[in-house]
Amino acid sequence: MSAGSEDPNSLRNEVFSRVFDENWAAVRHHIECVVDDDAEVTELVSEVFLTAWLRLRPRSPMDRIWLLRAADRILRARATRTTTRRTALDAVHQGMSGTPDPPENEARSAVLKALGVLTPAERRIIMLTHWDGLAVGESAELIRRSRPWVRKTLLRAERRLRTELGLEGAGDADA
Repeated sequence: MSAGSEDPNSLRNEVFSRVFDENWAAVRHHIECVVDDDAEVTELVSEVFLTAWLRLRPRSPMDRIWLLRAADRILRARATRTTTRRTALDAVHQGMSGTPDPPENEARSAVLKALGVLTPAERRIIMLTHWDGLAVGESAELIRRSRPWVRKTLLRAERRLRTELGLEGAGDADA
């Protein structure tokens, strides 16, 4: 049997396994930002990877950005997408204050209130940066905006959050 007659399903399985192994944790973490129930998170992650399997082109496999976009589409389609996970609030608080300790209930309420003063775009950038750990360029690619726009929005959102949380000097180079 020549190399040209290799089983296409074997290549497809191999490529999908690599995509899954490299991205499963990031996709799960992204969904956990919005969904509290562990079983539901597992179901949604499975749905993302089912979509990936159905659309997989072995010669041009999808990357993490494509998978996170698929996760966002699935989350938007859900009616119960308003649940905010506490650990997401912890990640934002840690990013704004620079302290590794998770905030107590009172501080969580303050973070939730502070997030409420942000525009939807600012909240999205904050969550992509501090929850998903995406760089500015990755966030820009994911939401299909320019890097300068994302950087400017992130800086404005962080400044607004610090002010709202009373952490004006935290995270600044001068502090």
